[in-house]
Amino acid sequence: MAEASTDDRWPRAVVLVVDDEPGMRHFLDKALTPRVARVLSAGSSEEAEGLLREHHVDLVLLDIALPGKNGIELLKDMRAQGITAEVVLITAFADLDTAIEALRAGAGDMLLKPFRVTQVLGATRQALERARLRRENWVLRRELQQRTPPADGLVGSSIAIRGLQAALRRVAAVDSTVLLTGESGTGKELAAQALHRLSPHAAAPFVPVNCATAQPAQLESELFGSADHEGLFVCAQGGTLFLDEIGELPPPLQAALLRVLEDRCVRPVRSERQVPVDVRIVAATNRPMAEDVASGRFRADLFYRLQVVEIRLPPLRAHKEDIPELVAHFVDTLAPRLGVPPIEVSADEMVFLRQYDWPGNVRELRNLIERSLILGALNVSALYQGPSRSAAPRRVAADWAPGPTDLHTLEKQHIQSVLESVDGDKTRAAQLLGISRRTLERRVAEWAHS
Repeated sequence: MAEASTDDRWPRAVVLVVDDEPGMRHFLDKALTPRVARVLSAGSSEEAEGLLREHHVDLVLLDIALPGKNGIELLKDMRAQGITAEVVLITAFADLDTAIEALRAGAGDMLLKPFRVTQVLGATRQALERARLRRENWVLRRELQQRTPPADGLVGSSIAIRGLQAALRRVAAVDSTVLLTGESGTGKELAAQALHRLSPHAAAPFVPVNCATAQPAQLESELFGSADHEGLFVCAQGGTLFLDEIGELPPPLQAALLRVLEDRCVRPVRSERQVPVDVRIVAATNRPMAEDVASGRFRADLFYRLQVVEIRLPPLRAHKEDIPELVAHFVDTLAPRLGVPPIEVSADEMVFLRQYDWPGNVRELRNLIERSLILGALNVSALYQGPSRSAAPRRVAADWAPGPTDLHTLEKQHIQSVLESVDGDKTRAAQLLGISRRTLERRVAEWAHS
């Protein structure tokens, strides 16, 4: 037993001493009373049970050899009743079987008679430290849960978002492969993170992979590993591997992924060894996968293995009633990160936000709020035909008359405004809009022929 510090003081702790020997109760009371808030004493299990009903106790120093119900039986009853106080058992006849039974019953430590004051204080210090850490961990877990937007991290209270939240909760409880579909910018990675966080494997790694950003050989090495490094499948062991843009996966890697799903093993590049993996696969795509399968671009057998459960994320235009919540969320989270004061969004400005069609979905809204925070005011001039489109962004006055309310016209005006602001740079404009350059070029081409 470690020696106790002379500065051991626990001014808020309440300790219960349970021993049928008056001399031992007096010894422990004398040792602890100057150091804790209160010491309670009991000569039997029945007397101790009465004190536990009447008082909050942080630590119980409990003799095993009590008349009637012994100390271990009392400890078992305490745990069955939900009493979580730390317990240090006291005994004069310790053996391995007794120690094992005590640990299984929930004891944190054991003192062997006879013992010195320093040993009592050392056991007390360690027990109260365990209790403190347990409380702090519980508080931290609770704070993290409260900081997380509703249950799964998805902001919004519309019917569409509530349905998505319910689907994620149901699917999170099982280990089936999930395919997330939906337009670009709808939050598929956020949904994948929610699935992981709500699953029984939330403490294990969540590993995201973008299947469209690497060359096939590089992606194969990253996923399955090589002689130089472990692959991402192994890194995600016990957790979730998120394969974003799965529709872009090259055909050779489609075959390799199918083998992994069937065999639950990966084979590193240029290796004959098989590495067992226990990983949940969540894939995502904004492509029409059924069309890719019909054209032969994507393997049908892999598609069906990925599509055990399919969850479609709604576009923002389908749940515009969530825009006020999303705006508030982005302002609250982005302003501190950018080091700028939050902006206020008026009722008139919110009307314009809800009129717009949001081709880039939630990502486009987030980008708009981020730009607006940097500029110091909501940049609604990008969404409608105002009196001074070329002027610096400014707040909408209450008597301003909005421009066209046709959503397609508003979308066209917004995209053209962004293109003008970056001198026609389509790559930069696509980034600001939260859409791909291909989508932007398609929109511009459609207007050219209309």
